[in-house]
Amino acid sequence: MILKRLLVIAILLSGSGLYVSAQTKDTEQLTQVWLGYLNQTRLSNKWGIWVDAHLRTKDDFVTGLNTGIFRAGLTYYLKDDLKLTTGYAFVNHFPGDNHKNISQPEHRPWQQVQWHTKYPKVRLMQYIRLEERWRRKILNDNELADGYSFNFKVRYNFLAQFSLGERKFQPRSLSLVLNDELHVNFGKQIVYNYFDQNRIFAGLNYQLSQKENLQVGYLSVFQQLAAGNKYKNVHGIRFFYFQNLDLRKNK
Repeated sequence: MILKRLLVIAILLSGSGLYVSAQTKDTEQLTQVWLGYLNQTRLSNKWGIWVDAHLRTKDDFVTGLNTGIFRAGLTYYLKDDLKLTTGYAFVNHFPGDNHKNISQPEHRPWQQVQWHTKYPKVRLMQYIRLEERWRRKILNDNELADGYSFNFKVRYNFLAQFSLGERKFQPRSLSLVLNDELHVNFGKQIVYNYFDQNRIFAGLNYQLSQKENLQVGYLSVFQQLAAGNKYKNVHGIRFFYFQNLDLRKNK
């Protein structure tokens, strides 16, 4: 029941965002490359670690840098396919519109519940993530100001993976990946953009081994900025490399 409600909310919010995008003329169009390394390592029956790192370009696919992210966390396994993670992320926003000559740092603790559902030819992954975002204030193009702006963000991620061919998620197999992630802001400092962004991805997954896989495909991001009347529409190429390691001696 909870999952159904979240899906309805995601559809309504993303649909309303797309409607507003069609009505406004103040939408910036960008083309970017998103690179990502994502690792989940299981240490024991109950504990594991999470590490991921990302680098995103600014525009024209290869012009400038937009964002760098390093995220780490500690995972507790309720079951093999159900886990809780809490951790910390450092985000670097490279020089941009209102800080042209200086980067803006952001500190982002996060908590997450993630679950998997497996069928012979289909795999599903979902998570709900809560983030607390402290972003350093900007004084001008060359200087950071004292203090931080703060808000909460909730992210709901749904990924479906469909096996292509007879190998069925075995090494050297291909699968189709469809992914949607909704971001919603809340907190005292959020006025106009409770809907933050929606990310849609479609691509191919190549299973390099039992522990590693590579995803490549098209990414579409629609984002409402804090001013409320400004939007970004990103068309991107996403390259993600995944490692899922299991260090248990007796599995």
